[in-house]
Amino acid sequence: MSTERKPGAWASPIGIEAVFGESLGLSAIQLDGDDVYWLESRASEGGRSVLVRKRGERIEDLTPPGFSPRTRANEYGGGAITLHDGWLYGCNDEDQALYRLRLDVANARPERLVAGDPHRYADLVVDAQRQRLIAVRESHENAGQEPVNRLVAIGLRAPHEVRFLQQGADFYSSPRPSPDGRQIAWISWNHPNLPWDGTALWIADFADDGSLANARRIAGGEHESIFQPEWSPGGELVFVSDRSGWWNLYAWRNGEAHALCPLQAEFGVPQWTFGASQYAFDAQGRIVCAYSSDGFFSLALIDPSTSEKRDIPTPYRDIGGLRVGEAGVFFIGGSPSEPASIVRVDLCSGQSQVLRRSNPLVVDEGYLSAPQAITFPTTGGQSAHAFYYAPRNRDFHAPEGVAPPLLVLNHGGPTSAASPTFKASTQFWTSRGFAIVDVNYGGSSGYGRAYRERLKGRWGIVDVDDAVNAARHLVGQGLANADQLAIRGGSAGGYTALAALTFRDTFKAGASYYGIGDLETLARDTHKFESRYLDSLVGPYPAMRSVYVERSPIHHVDRLSTPLILFQGLKDPVVPPNQAQAMFDAVKRKGLPVAYVAFADERHGFRAAATNQRALSAELYFYGRVFGFTPADAIEPVTIENLQ
Repeated sequence: MSTERKPGAWASPIGIEAVFGESLGLSAIQLDGDDVYWLESRASEGGRSVLVRKRGERIEDLTPPGFSPRTRANEYGGGAITLHDGWLYGCNDEDQALYRLRLDVANARPERLVAGDPHRYADLVVDAQRQRLIAVRESHENAGQEPVNRLVAIGLRAPHEVRFLQQGADFYSSPRPSPDGRQIAWISWNHPNLPWDGTALWIADFADDGSLANARRIAGGEHESIFQPEWSPGGELVFVSDRSGWWNLYAWRNGEAHALCPLQAEFGVPQWTFGASQYAFDAQGRIVCAYSSDGFFSLALIDPSTSEKRDIPTPYRDIGGLRVGEAGVFFIGGSPSEPASIVRVDLCSGQSQVLRRSNPLVVDEGYLSAPQAITFPTTGGQSAHAFYYAPRNRDFHAPEGVAPPLLVLNHGGPTSAASPTFKASTQFWTSRGFAIVDVNYGGSSGYGRAYRERLKGRWGIVDVDDAVNAARHLVGQGLANADQLAIRGGSAGGYTALAALTFRDTFKAGASYYGIGDLETLARDTHKFESRYLDSLVGPYPAMRSVYVERSPIHHVDRLSTPLILFQGLKDPVVPPNQAQAMFDAVKRKGLPVAYVAFADERHGFRAAATNQRALSAELYFYGRVFGFTPADAIEPVTIENLQ
């Protein structure tokens, strides 16, 4: 029999340490015969990245301490490793140099091929015929000037010469040599576009000396986003384009792009990182792919000769990093009851096997809140989307007539998407009596280009309206307490949270994780990849400076009337720490309850377990003080200014 207790104060078996202590970031699945490789970013080791192999029933680490495969190209990285013929080729986080490591030699040490700083490498692929790597290189050679991106080749024989293959565009990604080694495909784009706005798909021939000849653009443009070009085993180029309004698959045939299985669904994702993979070919040339519809992913098999699609039933509703080998299809998948995991699915039987879970935490169903996909009315007679999680704890219930506090989550990007995958951090809140709504506001991916473009010119308006309307919708249904509405978010989601607290009066508290308080500062002081992002989200700067000031919470603190807690990494290259400090100082001067928790060694997006644990506990403590409940957890207090 459960105990009656105020929501927020419920005792939960999901401890703060369990949320992050043994958590893993999983990425970069690679296959070599029956062996499966992937990268693990380990919170318990300060976020260090490790190459892991599963051979038979044995899972082992392959990269030695001191070597952490990770690239900082475009700041968000990805594509940091590739495997070929028993060798690992990869970037090391500490010096950004390129190394190789013999994987089946005991106690082998990484051998440096070329220096890193001032260069960063990503999207590595082996050009076996010419004994070289092909990669994207981002060069920071001239202080005060924008880095230069190129496609380059790095010789695998000493002296490991670096040769320029393609230059002139602002950005490159996805170099893909053809199976016969005669051609190469790649993607490029230019400011002010981001890769989900407009990119170009190119093909070129390899000349006898290894240079590129006869380069021609075959698809893409200013208003067409190309994603993940791949060559089929038979040498046909396949790619994803959103020319129809949806990221769908196309094949390049006889000088034209032919749609493969057109659907109002997304076969691509925003290219925030290098190396994203949503489809691959099996030995028969069939396409094994992941596609999303209404926020949920499915796995399917498509015959490119007939466009026939056969869905492969799985419990996974978030699928990425897909690879196909002799033993089946491998991907990073998550479901409402399973965290992101390395998964193998047998294409014949449909049976699935989890090879590695990102979090070992197993939650009893009595404490597990399942996501409900909701669509709710929002501004302008439109609809928006979200995942709602009800409070769930078999040991406690709220007093009769008492609705739970609601925590409104806003994903980053802002061109990203909320996922229904099990997250211990979400269950942490729901098992303590909070309701959660994870909002896919206008501008989110997964609902077609038109939905993604709702945010163009209207960042700080559309996203805020959708967050507010999600909360109001749930209050109207009796699923949330109107007096205990909180909003939180990180990075771009942090901006949405700050803007909602400043320009609306719906929320009673909020938390910003490395959020943006000053759009003007962000426009002037951020990295190359996002340096023109605000052109589309807000408008050209400085021509539209007045709009930047108008939508920046830091300039309108007089309108903020709710308590706020801020979290910030002091080495953040994306959102400068001075933004959090300025916001804190301004709110403190106004006399509102405010707390600021800074972490000296963190960058953009916290990686260390201790950091995430402290932030989560501090946020719970903060809400307890603001909403008038005492958490059941033993929590180190956080200093809250102006709290009586």
